[in-house]
Order: sequence, then C-alpha cells, then structure tokens
Amino acid sequence: MTPITIEQVRKRAESDAKTFGYYLTPDPDLLQGLLDGLKINEDRYGYPSCPCRLASGNFDIDRDIICPCDYRDPDVAEFGACYCRLYVTKDVYEGKAPLPTVPERRPMEKQSRAFASPAPAEAKPAAAAAEEKEEYVKIGPKLWYCKQCGYVVFREEPPYICPICKAKREMFAEIKTRIDFLG
Repeated sequence: MTPITIEQVRKRAESDAKTFGYYLTPDPDLLQGLLDGLKINEDRYGYPSCPCRLASGNFDIDRDIICPCDYRDPDVAEFGACYCRLYVTKDVYEGKAPLPTVPERRPMEKQSRAFASPAPAEAKPAAAAAEEKEEYVKIGPKLWYCKQCGYVVFREEPPYICPICKAKREMFAEIKTRIDFLG
C-alpha cells in the first residue's frame, strides 16, 4: 500500500469541508499540525483517526473518531468549530468570530476503551484475547438506519447527525437481525 501524501490529506479535508459547508481552520500552524497528525495516524493505523484524540489502533474501537469524526457536526453547530478545530464555520474562518475552545464530547467509556487497548503489534496471551473478544461481543455494534433517508451504519450507537441528510440522532432506529433475536 502506497503511503498517503500530505497533499492528499489536505485535499480530502478541503473536499469534505466544502461538501458540508465548513472551512478548514484559518490558523496555518494549527492546520499543518492537524494535517500532519491525520497523515501520521493513517500511515500508522490504516485510517485517519482524529489527531486530537488517542486512537487505539483497533478500527472498531476508533470508528467514532475517524476524521471527520462523529462529533464534528454537533461541535461545529454549537461552538463554530470541531474539537480539534480543523473544521470551522465561515464566521470563524473569516475572523468574524474567534477560534473557539471546544469541550470533549466523546463519552468517557469510549475514551477509556482506547486507553485500555494495547498497541496493534503487541501480542496477547490467548486467554486475554478471548476474554477481550467476549467483552466486545457483549458491547458489540448494531445496525442503525436513518428513518429520513435510509442511510445504514454498523456501530455501537447511531451517529449524532446523519452524514447524508443531517437528520438528528433521534431519527435513527436499530435494525434487528436474526442473531439479535437468538442471543
């Protein structure tokens, strides 16, 4: 796999910002640091986890913090910027509003799973791996669909905002599967 370039990271972030009516932070040093962090995380883990949060290296645990993270849209709507301040509103971009400090929205239980997760290359005893897998199955992801547009996602909780139609979390419903009924 060819490593991603910093220019590809920038273009992807710019494209996503434009699609959703956002801008990239006007602070050039902060912007470069965040883009570098996204590239490093993508090279390290194979996916662009938020550079402002601790990633575990486990895709299923980190799914909610893959940039753009699940918390971006509610953060930008409420504060004018996302947690790391990569994505901002037009007013912040144009200097009409200050670059805000945004409180962490990611639930503590999700943060603690990242802290507890060993590095991807670290080997585990078979008993510990089986115990962790059993715990994960109990928590396990579910299928959710947006009742407004039909978007389907497989994760522990529905997103705060539908990435397709911008419907709120309350518009998501769980899709029960046959295994759910048996177990």
